[in-house]
Amino acid sequence: MASSSKLPGTGLEDVGVPGQAYLRDALTSCTDPLKAIEEFQLENGILLPSLRPMLPLLDLHGVRRLDFHTSVLEELREKLIAHINELGSKDSKENDKKLKELLSKSFPVVRVKALRPVIMGILKNTPHIDDKYLRVLVRDRELYNDTDTEVKRQIWQDNQSLFGDEVSPLLSQYIREKENVLFDHENLTNLFFSPSPKVRRQGAVVQKLAHMIGNSVKLYDMVLQFLRTLFLRTRNVHYCTLRAELLMALHDLEIQDIISVDPCHKFTWCLDACIRERNVDIKRSRELQGFLDSIKRGQEQVLGDLSMTLCDPYAINFLATSAIKILQHLINTEGLPRDNTILILLLRMLALGLSAWVMIDSQEFKEPKLDSQVVTKYLPALMSLMVDDQVRALHNKLPPDERESAITTIEHSGPPPDACEAYMRESSVCGVLAMYYTLHAAKLRDRGALLRILSILGSCKDGRAYEDPFLHALVALLIQLPDEFQGEDFSTVLFDEFFFAGLSKDNVTRHLLKLLWYIHPKLPETRLQTLMKALQPGTQHNESVHKLYEALHQKMNAQSEPAASTSEMEYLDSPLMSVPTPAPYHM
Repeated sequence: MASSSKLPGTGLEDVGVPGQAYLRDALTSCTDPLKAIEEFQLENGILLPSLRPMLPLLDLHGVRRLDFHTSVLEELREKLIAHINELGSKDSKENDKKLKELLSKSFPVVRVKALRPVIMGILKNTPHIDDKYLRVLVRDRELYNDTDTEVKRQIWQDNQSLFGDEVSPLLSQYIREKENVLFDHENLTNLFFSPSPKVRRQGAVVQKLAHMIGNSVKLYDMVLQFLRTLFLRTRNVHYCTLRAELLMALHDLEIQDIISVDPCHKFTWCLDACIRERNVDIKRSRELQGFLDSIKRGQEQVLGDLSMTLCDPYAINFLATSAIKILQHLINTEGLPRDNTILILLLRMLALGLSAWVMIDSQEFKEPKLDSQVVTKYLPALMSLMVDDQVRALHNKLPPDERESAITTIEHSGPPPDACEAYMRESSVCGVLAMYYTLHAAKLRDRGALLRILSILGSCKDGRAYEDPFLHALVALLIQLPDEFQGEDFSTVLFDEFFFAGLSKDNVTRHLLKLLWYIHPKLPETRLQTLMKALQPGTQHNESVHKLYEALHQKMNAQSEPAASTSEMEYLDSPLMSVPTPAPYHM
């Protein structure tokens, strides 16, 4: 006979309860199987004298013994689990001892599905589980899948690859969700930069990761290492967003074990408050600057994580938007950029964020020095461009026949200062500021300002103007200016000088297709044909591009088909044609 240990799904014999092996032995060695079954039922049924007379009554009502015993088991199981949870909720050595004794006695039956929730409840309430139990759970996939997250945390602590297997699908889901928002051509309301930081970190992935980590510093460090590695491998800035959102989700949950040891916590918390309020005041700017200035020799590695926090597109968006606001203020007050300490801090943080990938890749944790000429040469040139746009916008509101007004408009309509494009080519900070001034001009619906800045925007260092968060925001604003596309000068600058320069990238094609989805009825036919020909996807494009192009093509064809109009032949067949008229149709 095979021993009970070789029978899967059993363990009852190990705790002194007759199980499958006992019953099989009894049935194979007896002379009367029915009598053997009856004896087994008597010996192993519910040993309650008052219950026995009730069983025939249940039989009369058609209640099977299995159903009766199952319902009793479920009731007892729920009460036992509730008692176990009560023991676990009270932190005392005596309760811990009871739980350990319960675990020792019950664990052999963990493979009995009906009893498994009880064992899992004991494990969940045991702060430090013996390795011998954890090893059994890891080896059996079914048991592992039924294990609560609280127990899995103890398994993951010493099993990074298993933890990675659990985390990896969540990280992929997070990236997909971000990209779905950026690329959804039908989305005009739930824009990428719309949700507040607090709303964003309530997302399912962030909350699930926070729950998986619990208060384990070791698991938190593992997740951060996964994020650094993936950011390094893919250059995908959404991993930087997740790094900041995860830390702040743990902050919201008040997981002191983690936030008290993460050196980026206070900085990220302060930055998060600025982003939420869309403002950085003197007090907060001093806190942020004080943190950057306090990094001591030997602690430079923290710059790697800080740079990831600042590389988050939401942080870049806040820093650059705030810088443009300050430049507008300086124009109005005739101030100098170099005298504004908050502006200098914003540029410093922007430079640190934009250098994140290079810093982590090279492992040279040194804050990039902000080129003084960015402040003394580039910003004055950009402000000069902004002043031109303001003056021209003001004079455009005056009657056009005023000679002085017309001359002023012409004087302020030339090409951007040479220094603008020159520094945009050399400095990522300069490029990002130009990008956000473009968005500022689009929000103001300033056609002239848009044309001037778009004509040089493709020159941004490292092709930053073709990154998804910026193109997503730009396209959303351009869709609100449909009438501008009727002018050939607008199309020439936007399409020929800007978008076409980045068409070698899949993502640029997708953003441009989204733009056409809305504004194609306003475009001249020849321009539309040129665009559709240039955007036709090839084998190098992914499936999403092909699908969007095909959908746009069908939409355009449906709109170009004439409405239910009467053809010439149908008109001739009309009975009205038989009525005499002075001038017949066919003459």
